[in-house]
Formats: sequence, structure tokens, C-alpha cells
Amino acid sequence: MGIRQFLFGIAAAMLPLAVGACGGNGEAAGEAPVKAEGARFTVQLADTPDWKDVSAEIATVDQAQVLARIPGILTSLTVKEGDLVSKGQVIGRIVDSQLGYQEAAMRAQAVQAKAELDRAQFLYDNGVYSKARLEQAQAAADAAKAQQNAVRAVSGQGALLAPASGRVLTADVPAGSPVAPGMPILTITAGATVLKLELPESLAATVQRGSQVTADMPGVGDGKGRITKLYPAVKGGQVRADAVLPGLDNALIGRRIAAQVAAGERKAMLVPESYVTTAYGIDTVVVVDEDGAAASVPVQTAPNGEEGMLEVLSGLSAGDVLVKKAEK
Repeated sequence: MGIRQFLFGIAAAMLPLAVGACGGNGEAAGEAPVKAEGARFTVQLADTPDWKDVSAEIATVDQAQVLARIPGILTSLTVKEGDLVSKGQVIGRIVDSQLGYQEAAMRAQAVQAKAELDRAQFLYDNGVYSKARLEQAQAAADAAKAQQNAVRAVSGQGALLAPASGRVLTADVPAGSPVAPGMPILTITAGATVLKLELPESLAATVQRGSQVTADMPGVGDGKGRITKLYPAVKGGQVRADAVLPGLDNALIGRRIAAQVAAGERKAMLVPESYVTTAYGIDTVVVVDEDGAAASVPVQTAPNGEEGMLEVLSGLSAGDVLVKKAEK
């Protein structure tokens, strides 16, 4: 404390010289003398979130794939990347020419079996055929109809339906391409837009559901939210988490942005922004000593998650009293 009193003594001794140099008008050639009047703030160590930089990606809660269910040719695709779709919407069609031939053959067999059934029914009604012969014709007609319906059902699986409401993320297979069963045709985003975080596993013990998150959101600026889900697994030394931030833009799914997560708390010196003056790239505060003398002290500051506050990294000690600089 002796060094600081010595500095205050020098500042007080130089103040009359500065006043005299300004020609008696009470101001130095540059800045007005610092006055001790005004609201005061006592610097104290306070608990503040310990912010850690993490990797973040704009995504949705889920992603749904549209898969080919039959082999054939993708004859039509009515959507493209970025389009919005509704659950159950027909967005394309796959055609297998072999199924067309099979359906035509099954249709002919069904017609023939129905004609044979009508004939057997007529002969049975006139006492020519026995009931067993009629039942045999009925069974053949039913089997032919079932086979026709089965082929028709398989052919109907060529319609591509949106499995969920969302936005088309990828559509890499163009119309006219041959496809095989299980081949992915489209990827559709599903659910709410979230920020996917990848945290170092060293933070797994300090980050939890509800932890604060800040991010530089495109077109919006700084956004604040909280972690809503922590995935219970470590992959490649990373823990994954989902965070919800109001105003998060889903126009560019997969975009990476700068983000920070609060990993526990630590002690820090926080001062109101209004007590800090910045000039020529240097931050200063006005400190009042025990005798009421004031001096401008340079400090090193950093942003803090608390609204309207700055963290002082160097230049001050707990217990120092600050005063707002008198406005000119």
C-alpha cells in the first residue's frame, strides 16, 4: 500500500503544476483534473462463471433420412436442398420396370381366376359341380387376388415420403439415377434448432444441464442460452451437448460459430463498465485513496458474461474504491 500512497502523492504534487500550466483557467492543456466527486464503487472479489471456448455447430435436434425401399430408377424428385417439407409429403418416386411386368401378369391371372370362379359358381348352381370344386375355384381366385395386391404394395413403396416436417439438408441423388434398397436419397432436418457443442472431456464434471452458453450468432450478435441436454458418452475425448439460444438462425444448418460455456465458477474482480474510461486503446479507472486524493490508474479488462460489468485482470486490488470520472 506504501507504493500506491507514493503514487497518489506524486499525482497530488503535480496537480498544482498542471493547473498553473493551463494559465489559471483550472484545466491542463489536455485533460481536466480528475475530481473525487461522484458515485463510488468498492472493488471486491466476486463469484463469476468460468467461461471456456468450445466448438459449436448450428443443427437440429434430429435428422431424418429418406431411404430407397425398392430397387429401380429415381424417376422424379420434387424438392431440392433448402426446401421445407411436411411429414408424409410425397417428394419423389422410384420405378422398377420389373414390378410393372409382374403387376400386369398378376392382374391377368386374377382376371382369369375370377372368370373360372364365375364359371364354377354357375355350374355349382346348376348341380354340375360339387361344393368342393367351387371352393377350389374360390381359393384360386383369392390367391391370384392376393398376389396382385402384394405386387401392387411393393410397387407403392417406390413413393418417397418425408418422414418428418423440416428442411431438406442434402439431396445428393439426382432424378434419373439408379438406386438400391437402403440407399439414402435425402436428409431432412427434424425438430427444433439447437447449438451442438463439443466439450473436452475434462469439462464433463463442471458442465451440466442448465449451464450458461454464449455464442456469436450470425446476423444477431451475442446470444445467450443454456444447455438442455448432455449426451452420456465420450467419443474421441469429446462430450456432446445441445444448447438452446433464442433467435438462433437455421438457414445454414451445419455452420460453425464461436461459443463459450460456463464451466463452474471462479473468483474475479468485476467493476461496472461506467467506471471504466477508454482512450487511445488504454482503459483507466479513477481510484480514491484513504485521504480522498484521486488518481487515474490504467487497468487491463476483459468482457464478462454479467450484463454491464467488466472483469479487471490487473491494475486493481480488492478493497480499492473507484469513483466515476467527472464529465466535462
